[in-house]
Amino acid sequence: MAQRRGRYTVVLDNPPSIRAAATVGCKKESEGPLGGMFDIINKDSYFGQASWEKAESQMQSLAVSKALEKAGLQNTDIDFIFAGDLLNQCIGSTYGLRELGIPYVGLFGACSTMAESLCVASTFIEGGVAQKVVACTSSHFCTAERQFRFPLEYGGQRTPTAQWTATASGAAVLQNGDVPPFVRAITVGTIEDLGVTDANNMGAAMAPAAAMTIKHFFEDTGKKPEEFDLIITGDLGKVGSSLLADLLRRDGIDLGDRQSDCGLLLYDLEKQDVHAGGSGCGCSASVLCGHLLPQMREGKLHNILFIATGALMSPTVVQQGESIASIAHLVCLSTQKSGGGF
Repeated sequence: MAQRRGRYTVVLDNPPSIRAAATVGCKKESEGPLGGMFDIINKDSYFGQASWEKAESQMQSLAVSKALEKAGLQNTDIDFIFAGDLLNQCIGSTYGLRELGIPYVGLFGACSTMAESLCVASTFIEGGVAQKVVACTSSHFCTAERQFRFPLEYGGQRTPTAQWTATASGAAVLQNGDVPPFVRAITVGTIEDLGVTDANNMGAAMAPAAAMTIKHFFEDTGKKPEEFDLIITGDLGKVGSSLLADLLRRDGIDLGDRQSDCGLLLYDLEKQDVHAGGSGCGCSASVLCGHLLPQMREGKLHNILFIATGALMSPTVVQQGESIASIAHLVCLSTQKSGGGF
C-alpha cells in the first residue's frame, strides 16, 4: 500500500511503470533543440481541422493513439484516462478523447496538468483500482492566446517576461510492471499566491509554488538534491527559474546544476523569439514524454524530480484585478523499482 510521508508526499509501495509515451508537436516545436523527439509533427497549426480548438483536440487524440500503439495496447485495455488542458471546460481533452470509449477523469491544473495526471494515475494503480491507465495533456499557442490574452489578429506586442505556449501534446501509459522508469513518489502541491498580477509574467507567478512543493518533498522524505540526476520544472522559463533558485536558497536548498526547466529546453531562446521560454501543458508533457523518459530507459538518467507548475487563473479574475494563484505537483521518477532510500 502507498504510504503517506509527512504532510504532502505519498511514497508508492508498488511503483507503477511508465510503459510507453508519445508526443505530438507543430512547426515551431519541430524547429527547436528537441525537434527530433516528437513522434508526430504537423506543421499546419490547424492539424487539418476547422479551428485551433479542434486542432488541439486532434493533438490529444493522436498522442493517446500513438502511446497505445507503442505500448501494444488497445483502447479496451485501458481502465481510465486522466487528462486536461488549458481551455474552458477542458474541451481539448473532452472532445479529443470522446471517441475512445475509455472511462475519463477530467483534470485541471493549468500547466501542472501532466504532473497532476501522473499523480492521480499512479495512485489509482497503486490502490488496485486500475491496471492500465493513460495520463495525457496538451496546449496550443493559438487557443491559449485567444482565451487568456488577445486574439492573434490584434497583433499585440509581447513583453520580455512573456512565454510561448507550446503547440504540443504528451501522453503516457502506466501499468503494473517491471520495465523502468517507475513512479516512486508524488508530492501534491499547495496553492501559493505572492500577489503577482501580470498575466505576461507566468514564471514569477508560478515560482513560489514550485519552491514550496520542492521544499515539502525534501522535508517529507529526508532526501537531498544531490541524490537526483535532474530536478526539472515545467514551465518557469528564464525568469521563473531564476526566482525559484533564489527562493530555495533562502530556505537552505541549493539545486545547483541539477536544476533545469522544460520551458528552457523545448525552444532555442536566442533563435526562436520565445522571449522568456516555453510554457503550456504541452511543453512539460512533451519534454517529459519525448525527451526525459527515453533518457531514463537508455540509462542516461536514473533518478529525476519532475515538477510541473500551473497558474490557476482565468481571464475574468485577471481583468478584475485579482492576483494569480499557482500550484506545482511533483513526480519522483526512478529506474529502480525499490530501494533508493524510500
